[in-house]
Amino acid sequence: MDWIYIFIAAVVEVFWVIGLRYSDNWWEWTITVLLISFSIFLVIKACRSIPSGTVYAVFTGLGASALVVVDIYWFNQHFSAIELSFIVLVIVGVVGLKLTSAK
Repeated sequence: MDWIYIFIAAVVEVFWVIGLRYSDNWWEWTITVLLISFSIFLVIKACRSIPSGTVYAVFTGLGASALVVVDIYWFNQHFSAIELSFIVLVIVGVVGLKLTSAK
């Protein structure tokens, strides 16, 4: 279940990072802060049984990879083959951490 917490936290991270970029009023900032808090809460829950270094690496790796995809598809950012190869390396690292952790 703790791995699911990390995955959900990474998905939520995508939304709060977009919120950091585009929030213009107090309501949007409030939602952004709530999303940040929820994401951190899930990371803390995952740290109960998974080493915190692994949790943080997986959380940031998944979040960063997802943000690149969102930037490409929704915000029309430039993308190259070398960037794709580095994203693949991040994902391979995340899978490797998952496969080698005790729980």
